[in-house]
Amino acid sequence: MIRKQLLSLTLCLLLLIATTPFKGGAQEAPPSGYSGQGVPLSAEDLRQLVAPIALYPDALVAQIFGAASYPDQVTAAAAWLQQNSNLTGKTLTDVVNIQPWEPSVKAITQFPSVLNDMAKNLAWTSALGEAYTTQTADVMAAVQFLRAKAQAAGNLKTSSQITVVQQSPQVIVIQPTNPQVVYVPVYSPAVVYGTPYVYPAYVYPSTAAVVTAAAIGFGIGVAIASSNSWGYSYWNCNWHSSTVVYHSTAYYGNSAWHGTTTSAYGAYGSAHYSTGYNSATGTVARGGTVSNGYGSASAGQAYNPSTGTYARGATTSNAYGTTSAAQAYNPRTGASASTVQNSNAYGSSGSSTVSKNGTTVNSQHTTNSQGTTGSISGSNGGKAVGGSGQYNNAAVGETANGNKYATANGNTYKNTGSGWQGNSNNTPKPYSGSSAPKTTSSASGWGGQEKSGGSSAFSSGGGGWQSRASSARGSASTGGGGGWSRR
Repeated sequence: MIRKQLLSLTLCLLLLIATTPFKGGAQEAPPSGYSGQGVPLSAEDLRQLVAPIALYPDALVAQIFGAASYPDQVTAAAAWLQQNSNLTGKTLTDVVNIQPWEPSVKAITQFPSVLNDMAKNLAWTSALGEAYTTQTADVMAAVQFLRAKAQAAGNLKTSSQITVVQQSPQVIVIQPTNPQVVYVPVYSPAVVYGTPYVYPAYVYPSTAAVVTAAAIGFGIGVAIASSNSWGYSYWNCNWHSSTVVYHSTAYYGNSAWHGTTTSAYGAYGSAHYSTGYNSATGTVARGGTVSNGYGSASAGQAYNPSTGTYARGATTSNAYGTTSAAQAYNPRTGASASTVQNSNAYGSSGSSTVSKNGTTVNSQHTTNSQGTTGSISGSNGGKAVGGSGQYNNAAVGETANGNKYATANGNTYKNTGSGWQGNSNNTPKPYSGSSAPKTTSSASGWGGQEKSGGSSAFSSGGGGWQSRASSARGSASTGGGGGWSRR
């Protein structure tokens, strides 16, 4: 019993770790020099990469660099902000404060247009995050190079929205003219620097198209919130040491996000934690696995911006059986699905839900030494249950319009409200009783499920993997999916 409890605790901890956003452990100073994979970006590539935000105020640039290294959280925060667009001011910051995101991601929620641009251009966001974590000094230098270009072209100057200060020959600082209000610059990188610096496939804000050549426009000013510890006033760029500063401490972002695996081995087992990014599709993914003498567990999440699909899953295995759970949701089509499957020495069972266009369908099944039972029900009113065993096979169902059907031992019956009538092809006489022929199935009612021995598919360590219709409609799992949950 103690061993079972220990394993259960271990597996729950794994699922919690694997579905929780990367945290502040990544803030340790990165090694000197290039720390990424492959070939580092050239100075020209970096200038194209930072061109869309190089003329933003320093603190906003700092927040963007940090948040870009958490692309999965950026997408989650953008989706969350759209769903909670009615929140403003202190109410917004208070609710954001309890979200499981990095401080840099929380800070960007104060600038919805910036967050939306980052989520919409996930390939660019991820490339910027990797460049900042692996070529920090080069990225900071690229920003200063472009500021000098814009200033030399006569397009970067002090105004009622921003104050531009030449702090040294190599450093140009941009701050809000009114310390309490931040204006986000709107400009076209193709013209503002005097030389075109355009990142391939970047979708620029529609307002940038109407900004005249060699000019910087501004959106609506954003009042700086002071009711949190992650807001605008706590961020800055230290151009002399080439680092982003958060609470007077260097902030290096998440150096592990771009495709690394962390592994640990010991006398009690092993653990692996991986993250990855596909530059071709923009897909971001992460997962974790732990195993020891008592069993193993794994969990993972993925987001594909090309299709808009969010997905996550988890599996646990031990001497008592295996349980798997998964969810997927596509906000563009409204389609969603979830499933929980369980198997052990006594048999197997499972539950699945799919939903699209306002219709939700739930199904369940159980198989053991006595036979198989299954049930299905839809939100339109249709439902059915069936069973098969060593001696009998039977099923009953009801259509959305209320007609009832039943089969037993090869015979078919129909009930439209005036009793059961057999099909003309039936060999036995029509059944005329007041209720449908009984089945030897162990399913109880619509959606009933026989309980098998061992660990249950509905109470295993994957807590929060819902199998009910609410899950299929896209409700957030209580499993703490961080960037992948949906309200």
